[in-house]
Amino acid sequence: MKMHFCIPVSQQRSDALGGRYVLYSVYLDGFLFCRVRYSQLHDWNEQLRRVFGNCLPPFPPKYYLAMTTAMADERRNQLEQYLQNVTMDPNVLRSDVFVEFLKLAQLNTFDITPKKAYLDIFLPNEESINIEIITSDTAERVLEVASHKIGLCRELLGYFGLFLIQFGKEGKLSVVKKLADFELPYASLGSSEVEHCKVGLRKWYMDPSLDSTLMDCRAALDLLYMQAIQDIEKEWAKPTQAQRQKLEAFQKEDNQTKFLELAREVQHYGYLQLDPCTCDYPEPGSGAVLSVGNNEISCCITLPDSQTQDVIFQMSRVKCWQVTFLAFLLSSCLKKMISEKMVKLAAKNPEMIEVPEQSKSKKYHIQQSQQKDYSSFLSRKSKIKIAKDDCVFGNIKEEDL
Repeated sequence: MKMHFCIPVSQQRSDALGGRYVLYSVYLDGFLFCRVRYSQLHDWNEQLRRVFGNCLPPFPPKYYLAMTTAMADERRNQLEQYLQNVTMDPNVLRSDVFVEFLKLAQLNTFDITPKKAYLDIFLPNEESINIEIITSDTAERVLEVASHKIGLCRELLGYFGLFLIQFGKEGKLSVVKKLADFELPYASLGSSEVEHCKVGLRKWYMDPSLDSTLMDCRAALDLLYMQAIQDIEKEWAKPTQAQRQKLEAFQKEDNQTKFLELAREVQHYGYLQLDPCTCDYPEPGSGAVLSVGNNEISCCITLPDSQTQDVIFQMSRVKCWQVTFLAFLLSSCLKKMISEKMVKLAAKNPEMIEVPEQSKSKKYHIQQSQQKDYSSFLSRKSKIKIAKDDCVFGNIKEEDL
């Protein structure tokens, strides 16, 4: 499936010799990821083609004359489509050519020199572990280092992920975004304009039944237990009074297995709750809190007259969706649920192709006809959080590209 790359803006710059070039601001999941020139992307595409041949999407051609505003906007749109489409191939995503280019682009954009550093990784109990990293380490590598420190089995890494998490007032917790495997946590954390943002380790699957796969690993069990307690305390999961009493008893006994077995019966257990938003259904100006998990989107809607209404959308009835800045995390959750569903279908189907979505240590397969891209992007005029020093340009000359 496509990743949430977009290029909403670009800048015209001058080099040391007086030539002019265009710098494209690439955003991932609504946040500035890197700034690159057309010539850099062109050379990267050539490197990818030497490895993957003609299976790559078409790359925007060079212009040898001055571009009009319309031509410049068309190129920007084509580059955006290229970045989205090239990430649909999991083999490309895992390749050294892909990862190394994006690593260098992030380092150059944020003026970061590769060196040793220390990074706090926050666990679901809001305590942290301090690990030694290289500033150029990807999220995949940082997750490996953190997992090794807490004793998490390597074969279970695919069930967990690193997130940017905001710790707000009065204990409020907000998951800002899931860090992509090739993303540099050091760079993303340092460049984030979100206040009180930290890197957190959480489970990354939407099907609560997958808990059973992790129960034999002590570290994984601890993480599930901590996150379940946190979700209940933050009221993301909503136990009944009887369930709460039993859960508190199991917690006092430190019986993690029994606690988690009962927690899986709790409403919204394992769901990811998004920040409150407004919607126009069923009435304009209604407030909404969305919880995503277990193949559904659960919406608690507060009407303008303060009455509440619960609405549930089953994933089996969701065919496609459009992505805006506020919906990137929701879209990631929807794609995750679809991939988990396809993995289950794969187990029942003998004619399969590889889809390495659920875990890096296991290989899953699905029918090729089932591989679809369900998400689509709104035009770049939709709401995107733009970095302060980005601006849209007018007529552009293609010199030095």
